[in-house]
Amino acid sequence: MSAATEIPAAIPNPTGTEPERRRGGLNAEHGRWAVYLIGPTIVLLAVVIGYPVVSAVVQSFQLDQGLDKATGLFVQGGFAGITNYVHWLGQQCGTTTCPPGSLGSQFWVSMGNTFFFTVVTVALETVIGVWMAIIMNRDFRGRALVRAAILVPWAIPTAVTAKLWYFIFDANGVLNHVLGQQVLWTSGEWASRWAVIIADTWKTTPFMALLILAGLQLIPDEVYEAAKMDGASTMQRFWNITLPLVKPALMVAVLFRVLDALRMYDLPAILTGGGGGSGNATTTLSILVVDQIRQGFNSASALSTITFLVIFAVAFVFVRFLGANVVQTQAAQQKGELK
Repeated sequence: MSAATEIPAAIPNPTGTEPERRRGGLNAEHGRWAVYLIGPTIVLLAVVIGYPVVSAVVQSFQLDQGLDKATGLFVQGGFAGITNYVHWLGQQCGTTTCPPGSLGSQFWVSMGNTFFFTVVTVALETVIGVWMAIIMNRDFRGRALVRAAILVPWAIPTAVTAKLWYFIFDANGVLNHVLGQQVLWTSGEWASRWAVIIADTWKTTPFMALLILAGLQLIPDEVYEAAKMDGASTMQRFWNITLPLVKPALMVAVLFRVLDALRMYDLPAILTGGGGGSGNATTTLSILVVDQIRQGFNSASALSTITFLVIFAVAFVFVRFLGANVVQTQAAQQKGELK
């Protein structure tokens, strides 16, 4: 072939400006569409969530209107500084310590009750939920019926659940008849606490089982078959295969339940009247907030803000140290395996 008939080579584009401009235009267009689609949602969340939170924080620094016990005169609300927070955290009612039985004196007891219910119920629900999820994940006849039956307690509204267990825990109810004892489940100090724990565990364990089941279904069967061929026992497969691989879904389930339990209100409020035993054995932070609303909005706003900060701190610990690190570790491991 002569030089005149040679096919000229494609002339490269050393600068690459045209493809870069094309990609830049697509990115800019996608960015505009993202703003158009996400913008209304952000505005709606700011109105529905942001405004009430900011309003509650502002009100928490205001005095409640009412009668001054020292002078007997009606006092208008004004700037209170951190007085409302001192009222709860320091249990100070004016210049003196809040008397026993007052709402201000119940803060730390309610805080302890809230965390006690959270730790015990979530621990029980996690253990039972893992067991139920493993059963629902097996292949057997009638599995769909078992799954539907397990999810029934979670589908029942909490108020209905509380009333149901109220009749079960009645002094002349079914449980005392079965036990053959006269236990005051809704008025005894520790009996009322365990009544709340039993009812809450029955109600929300299916939720834990459902999320854990979703994680179990992502584990390939080949992994278990290989472990069986290597001679791994049932417990070894559970501790070395099931638990590590289901950990991300398990952490999400525990996080959701912890945040839900820290806001517990309707179950103890209906089951034990929000008190139980000595009067505040089952009083949670949410119940205390509602009781304070009847006496003053601004002080209740301070308590709501404290409750919000507590829940936010717990959520941050879970996401930062238990959730995100698990995902990042798995991503790093997958990258290492690909390399």
